[in-house]
Amino acid sequence: MWAIPDREFGLFDGLVDLDCIELGCGTGYVSAWLLRAGARCVVGLDNSPAQLATAAAVRDERGVRLPLVHADAEQVPLRSGSFDLAISEYGAAIWCDPYRWIPEAARLLRPGGRLIFLANSVLLMLCVNDYETEPTTATLQRPQRDMHRFDWPDDDGIEFHVGHGEMLGILRSAGFEVEALHELYRTPGATTSYPWADPEWCDRWPSEELWVARRK
Repeated sequence: MWAIPDREFGLFDGLVDLDCIELGCGTGYVSAWLLRAGARCVVGLDNSPAQLATAAAVRDERGVRLPLVHADAEQVPLRSGSFDLAISEYGAAIWCDPYRWIPEAARLLRPGGRLIFLANSVLLMLCVNDYETEPTTATLQRPQRDMHRFDWPDDDGIEFHVGHGEMLGILRSAGFEVEALHELYRTPGATTSYPWADPEWCDRWPSEELWVARRK
């Protein structure tokens, strides 16, 4: 959200000759970054035909090799142990149930493979208003207890968010070891088009979180 450069995390280092999958690829720009970083193979998966159509058009225009799969990240029609890296920039990270998509990501990865996912922070989800046109407040808007499925009154989309302790349990149960949890704040001077992302709030508290885990 805040254009933080990857050099702060090194997520795209060491991708040469690795097989990667993006879970919830949308238009495929993260998949393109993986290819540019030297990945041997990248597969983009998404449940939206419209998003995949855009990804295919851009792929064909650029002449890159990017297989696209129309499927739900909770049930991927690909062989177990096919990839070295699974990544989700939002995508599956918020649109799929973590109790289903994270074990599925573990199934797709080879031993030692990494899972990287970026999503809204837990604190943001506790403080954000029900309506996206309103800025996030400094007051809790909902309880953390039983936090899981979010149905928004002004949107048909369903999101999934859980607390850190619960997420650690999900990852460990799926066979992952957590290597890092980066809590991301607004880059000084950065702007965003999201009306709920109040700059002052995002200076004080993390608006996004970036998880890095490795399959045992």
